[in-house]
Amino acid sequence: MAEITLNVRQLQAFAEVGYQVAAGAGAHGAMTALREVVPVDAYEFVAFDPATGRHQSVVSDGHRRVDGDAAEEYTGLEAYRTAMATRRPVVMPEPGTELYFRRHLAPYGWRAGLTAPLFLAEGRYTGLLHLAARDAFPALTGRLVTAVSPMLAHVTDLTRCVIDPVGLPPGFRAVAFDRAGILREVPGRPVSEALRDDPAMPAYARAFIDSRELGRHGLWLDRSGQWHETRLLRAGVGYQGSLQGAVVAERPCSLPYDLTGREVDVLTRVAAGDSNPQIAAALVLSVRTVTTHLEHIFAKLACDSRTRLTTKALAEGLCRLDV
Repeated sequence: MAEITLNVRQLQAFAEVGYQVAAGAGAHGAMTALREVVPVDAYEFVAFDPATGRHQSVVSDGHRRVDGDAAEEYTGLEAYRTAMATRRPVVMPEPGTELYFRRHLAPYGWRAGLTAPLFLAEGRYTGLLHLAARDAFPALTGRLVTAVSPMLAHVTDLTRCVIDPVGLPPGFRAVAFDRAGILREVPGRPVSEALRDDPAMPAYARAFIDSRELGRHGLWLDRSGQWHETRLLRAGVGYQGSLQGAVVAERPCSLPYDLTGREVDVLTRVAAGDSNPQIAAALVLSVRTVTTHLEHIFAKLACDSRTRLTTKALAEGLCRLDV
């Protein structure tokens, strides 16, 4: 990117943009700061959704109307491909954008438009920022927007948009999924590599999203043989939590009450309401072996009936999650 010299006022505005984004004020707070140095009459943030490969308008200000098909139409222009290749804004109307400008900007009184591709500092594309003005933009506008775009890219980063789940204890690593299986980070939580790298986890999270359960708590055995205390919670993901999603969180653990892995399997079937013969058939054991396991489980958990055993197992998350 070409060098740019900023004056004190511009530096202060850029610092405020970064603060507003980091503090969670998002688009409106960031654009209020940017408007101190860039003459913008209207703006629109368009997010790229990796789940669908499409663009969607997520927030705008100053427009009387935002055409629903404008975002996808723009991505079909050669100007979009040029902007993606150069990572520089496109000023409209310019050759190749005239029809788009006449359809989506000119009818509403705008005489100038500027569209900037938004890339995070790490290089990942998250969407677009459309600016509109009643007069031509000053010559430096494109370079100023390019300089601040890595900060603004966080506004349209759908992979990180998760509404903080309620009820998740400290010490858990987590990831979130939407119904399409797209993984997203959970604010304030370290990413769980075990959950992230398990290929069965997106489908398991989707089944939870489709269930009527508000939460799920149990024991999960990962592919390396490590047990984890695991919780699933409903959460909104996508821009402002607009999509149904699930947060999956875990922390490594040893099996509680000195239970063995096989005893956890038997306890899980008991909690599901299975009889001893049904448990034996499901786990390929003899009924006598199942009875022996149950005797040990009753003793370890200090329970004297299957009802109390089930209540304790569900309350404390002692059942195995079949991922």
